[in-house]
Amino acid sequence: MLTAFLNTLKVKELRNRLLFTALIIVLVRFASNIPCPGVDPAALEKFISEVSAGSSSSGGFMALIDLFSGGALAHFALGALGIMPYITASIIVQLLVPVVPTLEKMQREGETGRQKITQYTRYLTILVCLIQGIMVAIAMVNPSKLGLPAPSEQLFIGSRSVFIPITVLVITCTTMVFTWLGEQITERGIGNGVSLIITINIVSRLPHSVIELIDMAMKGQTPDGTTFRPVQLLLLLVVFCVVTAATILLSQGYRRVPIQMIRKTVGKQMMGGSTYMPLKVNFANVMPIIFAGAILMLPEYLFQYMAAKPDASSIWMTLAMTFRQDGVGYMVVYGLLILAFSFFWVANQFNPIQIADNLKKEGAYIPGISPGQPTADFLDSAMTRVTAGGAVFLMALALFPMFLYSNFKIPFMVAQFFGGTSLLIMVGVVLDTMSQLESHLTMRHYEGFLKSGRLRSRGGN
Repeated sequence: MLTAFLNTLKVKELRNRLLFTALIIVLVRFASNIPCPGVDPAALEKFISEVSAGSSSSGGFMALIDLFSGGALAHFALGALGIMPYITASIIVQLLVPVVPTLEKMQREGETGRQKITQYTRYLTILVCLIQGIMVAIAMVNPSKLGLPAPSEQLFIGSRSVFIPITVLVITCTTMVFTWLGEQITERGIGNGVSLIITINIVSRLPHSVIELIDMAMKGQTPDGTTFRPVQLLLLLVVFCVVTAATILLSQGYRRVPIQMIRKTVGKQMMGGSTYMPLKVNFANVMPIIFAGAILMLPEYLFQYMAAKPDASSIWMTLAMTFRQDGVGYMVVYGLLILAFSFFWVANQFNPIQIADNLKKEGAYIPGISPGQPTADFLDSAMTRVTAGGAVFLMALALFPMFLYSNFKIPFMVAQFFGGTSLLIMVGVVLDTMSQLESHLTMRHYEGFLKSGRLRSRGGN
């Protein structure tokens, strides 16, 4: 494998792509550490330390944005929203394509239609940026609106009426620049532009988590006062390796459906024969976790609001505590939502009738299954069974960091690297990137990263 990495530097085109990608990553991380205009860095740092000391729990959609922005939101940097608004807009558009006939028609038009859909996604990204930007700017002025304690001193300098619009404008422009830079990585770099930016932002928080883990082992206790011995550090490292291996299996796993194609001559080549259709175990990838986390950010704040009323019943506070991220109610509902959204995403994106029609038009069939509706029924049944196993696996992977946090008091910043969104994205993007690098190497007659077999991307290619 080391030889393969060294070979990437021998190919001029690949070397230039790697250097170009590295330059953009540096720019993104630089923008993620420059405070927005008008922010008082000293007051903000003091407020963050107070909040961190008061509560080590972190969750909800805002925590997801902070994760994807590499901690830029917590420090209110230029890249406070990161690339998350573009991800949100892309998800919305993908869900609308099968529902809106105009968008579905565009998708079938090929490259021209996809360019139009991409343009609509950019417009929607601006709208999402404005909405989220207003939310975080108002929260900066009044943190209590997000359920945080009131700061001891003002976190911004100057007038509120000037700070909010300037902040919204700055972070919206930064997000759109990040989106453009991601597209440049896809075209002129090593691919997976937007996903790679998210991955780098997540990985940027890894050194701090490692330092915190080592510090706990040296002190012999967690921040909550729970005993933490060096042997537990070794066990966590073993668990991390096992969970990472399981995540790779989840990302790479698929069921082969045999396909028999009628042999025909095209020019001087004989086409057809036996092949297969891969049905991915984790077809929805990380989307169910994102959906579930976005929905469950609302109940805790809603119940806290109801509990704050003068004549409120004590049941509201009980519900608010139950739906904290480390609460039993939150974890149960979170797991059920992941299962539900896994099947919802497959039902929305996987069309067995269309696949069966395409196979019939191309003169292909599944051995032992009649073309047409029987093929569609078979694919639907097979995909449902495959998705069931993948959804349960995904749910366990998403709940594991919460289990570490609630039962062993491992800080959530450390625990999030043992499963869930961050590990899935990192593993998926790294595998995709290595697959693309391997394709460049094998095209130029170099050895790939594996001596036998080859890496597959998340698309199964």
